[in-house]
Amino acid sequence: MLRRWWMALALTALTAGLALTATSASAAPAAAPAGAAHVSPGGLADLMGVSAAHTRGLKFEAQSTNWSGYAGTTGRYTSVSASWTQPAGTCRRGDQYAAFWVGLDGYNSTTVEQTGSEVDCVGRTAQYYAWYEMYPGPSENYTNTVRAGDHFNATVTYLSGEQFSLFIQDTTQGWSHTTTAGLGQTPALSSAEAIAEAPCCTASGGILPLTDFGTMSFTGTTANGSAIGNAGGLTEIIMIDNAGRDKDTISSLSGGENFSATWLRSN
Repeated sequence: MLRRWWMALALTALTAGLALTATSASAAPAAAPAGAAHVSPGGLADLMGVSAAHTRGLKFEAQSTNWSGYAGTTGRYTSVSASWTQPAGTCRRGDQYAAFWVGLDGYNSTTVEQTGSEVDCVGRTAQYYAWYEMYPGPSENYTNTVRAGDHFNATVTYLSGEQFSLFIQDTTQGWSHTTTAGLGQTPALSSAEAIAEAPCCTASGGILPLTDFGTMSFTGTTANGSAIGNAGGLTEIIMIDNAGRDKDTISSLSGGENFSATWLRSN
């Protein structure tokens, strides 16, 4: 099994004189190329810097080469939750990857605690699985069956010290896991995220192609037990390619806790 890594890549938001630097976390594909990674240690602003964003309404906007979704980025975060339905991957040619997860930290820190699901295209075959990760430790894939259309509930909760509880439940298949894991260092507890992601990396360090997942929705997304729309430093993250084109679209928050991501392109 390959490691699931977190990576720092090109996410910077500048608003009202406040600089927010985001770090990226992700799920490693089961069939990722040899040497594939999900981490590039260090701050995002130091790597592949992408143009900054602006305020829109009461939230910030930021751009990333591999994250899209919403994050609370200021304050202290001890829990994050969301539900989603595992989207089907449309596999036409080549290998492609897409992960969907909730997590604490990673946006503006060098630690990340996350759990989610994934659909990877190995040629024309879609592979589905669920996982958790406590970076900088290795990722762990669950062996339970995951299929397109499965309904997931997931929560990451800070317990105390370096300990976290990572809960994921597939209500369609009838399984769940609550994993208690230590980070191995003092957690930052500085952000909470619900993310659709194009994992990293190719052998040259680039982002892996994003699986065509159609449209998927996060529902009931909360941070610290409240709708993520109430989170401090609420940031909408837009995934772009190297040409500055959107890889997917992110809807506005509905009810402060529901939003969708729609695939546009793989690279």
